[in-house]
Amino acid sequence: QVQLVESGGGLVQPGGSLRLSCAASENIGYAMGWARQAPGKQRESIATIFRDNSTNYADSVKGRFNISMDTTKNTVYLQMNNLKSEDTAVYYCNYQRYNNKGSLADYWGQGTQVTVSS
Repeated sequence: QVQLVESGGGLVQPGGSLRLSCAASENIGYAMGWARQAPGKQRESIATIFRDNSTNYADSVKGRFNISMDTTKNTVYLQMNNLKSEDTAVYYCNYQRYNNKGSLADYWGQGTQVTVSS
């Protein structure tokens, strides 16, 4: 079982910045990323980084958010800039690796609240 520890959420004004961190208990497997869930909405994936350092972003955050990783610390970061009220949500760290059956397994962090408000 992979353990994920998130940090960095909080309250920020519109236009501000926050950086989220997620430390994994194991070496980064297939990919790590971030998803978020706003009240009354489904969880959506917003940023993913793969072992080869390639990245994917949801259109809603492209150009404002940046995902990076430090493989020496098994840690993924999400730098969030120019935050908007619609970014308010619980943010979840995601870890993916192949299991012994060759299937991708997902692990999730406990979530950290990000609130964008004046």
